[in-house]
Amino acid sequence: MSITATELKNNLGKYLLLSATEDIFITKNGKVVAKLVNPHQNRVETAKSLFGILPKDANIEATRAERLNAK
Repeated sequence: MSITATELKNNLGKYLLLSATEDIFITKNGKVVAKLVNPHQNRVETAKSLFGILPKDANIEATRAERLNAK
């Protein structure tokens, strides 16, 4: 989504909420000057991509112990 700097200033709360689901490009005088993004977007997408792959009983401590014992 692309919005003007004035639009962002007038409706900051709205665009902060929207930035959780999509990138917001801010323009000034017709040129993109900034991008508002969710700082956790990559983590969320990574977690979503693993859904269904990891077993429900996955345990990080047990996995670490297995790796240490395998060496």
